Amino acid sequence: MSTAPPAGSPPTLPPGRRAVLYAVRRRGEATVEQIAEQLAMTVSGARQHLSALTRDGLVEATEVAPASARRGRRALVYSVTPAADAFFPKAYGELTNELLGYVAETDGALLEDLFAKRREQRIRNAAARLAGKRTLAHKVDELTRILDEDGYLATWEKTAPGIYRIVEHNCAIWAVAQRYGQACTSELDFIRAVLPCAEVERVKHMVAGAPHCAYEVRSQSSAQRRA
Repeated sequence: MSTAPPAGSPPTLPPGRRAVLYAVRRRGEATVEQIAEQLAMTVSGARQHLSALTRDGLVEATEVAPASARRGRRALVYSVTPAADAFFPKAYGELTNELLGYVAETDGALLEDLFAKRREQRIRNAAARLAGKRTLAHKVDELTRILDEDGYLATWEKTAPGIYRIVEHNCAIWAVAQRYGQACTSELDFIRAVLPCAEVERVKHMVAGAPHCAYEVRSQSSAQRRA
């Protein structure tokens, strides 16, 4: 089984299994024998890694006819599945920062507008999903689902009557957030906009060194009592 990686890193695999997955990716498709030869390992070892990768849905095996009809049984050829894409290095964050840097150099106001447009689109989508939720708890629950779907590994809990805490255990835009404060401001504004019936305060911030981002959500009555 894979273990949770640091934010922004590919999921982890045991070294031998990762080497086999990368070898299959480089070849496009490969037999057990080809992988064993390429990685200088035994055929048995290569087969064990491929079996584990197949079981986890990261590679798939296809039967192909032998090169010669006299050679008997059909061979298995392995290829990488779309599910394995997350296990390969990505440079999305670096590319995004590079493009945003060009925008900032050309027109700082346009950079602000880009973050605003992203926030507005997220607000529209989330508001539609929260529209049918009557209680603040139900709204917090649905908002947490949205954040989780967006890659934030979000959870929530009730900490006191009328008070909830939403925790983002992963920053889905970490590379951008480290460089552009607008990304974090936009996230807080987004949560406040879709929960207009509550007071929202960020109480933990990854960019400031916390292990996660956390938001305290207070119902209006709870906020009034605190005031």
